[in-house]
Amino acid sequence: MKSQDIVVLLKLQCLMEHSRYPDTADPHAPAPDDDPYSVRSLEASLGISKTEISASINRSLASGLAIKDRERGKPRPQRRSLYNFLIHGLRFAFPVKPGAMMRGLPTAFSAAMLKDRLISAGQLIYVWPKSDGRDLGQAITPLFGSVPEAALKDKRLYEYLALADALRMGNQREIKLADEILAEGLLKS
Repeated sequence: MKSQDIVVLLKLQCLMEHSRYPDTADPHAPAPDDDPYSVRSLEASLGISKTEISASINRSLASGLAIKDRERGKPRPQRRSLYNFLIHGLRFAFPVKPGAMMRGLPTAFSAAMLKDRLISAGQLIYVWPKSDGRDLGQAITPLFGSVPEAALKDKRLYEYLALADALRMGNQREIKLADEILAEGLLKS
């Protein structure tokens, strides 16, 4: 398993949610005649090469974190398995430590959509390094290098990736809240 597999699985989950709830659709999504599940569309939205996307999907299918949709044959996350891996294994498989102060895109509970859900005792925020970022904070290595750009293209993906970072580096309180939010999105959608 590679870290970009998590990014691809979370994007597949977002695509499922966008198809179920069209008002949450990605404004940068491919034209309606394009298949958002194609490796070409996933490459465009995630910044991960087609070869890596294909290999990632195959690894996820082999590990049981994804299954093929019976009706369309498209890969989709096995939501319960993905949730369990994120909650119980992500921080051990892909640990992270805050780094130097840098400009970037806020992540974990510093991300815009999550920052009001948790009151922090400190002033430091966590960011994915991004040269044109407006926020200054401690750098967090993203699960894959193109994560900041991919997150800006899909608000729901941004939320899931920020929650993944909260799990990778959080304390018990942050992990509990991330668990609740992830359960709401992955298990009840």
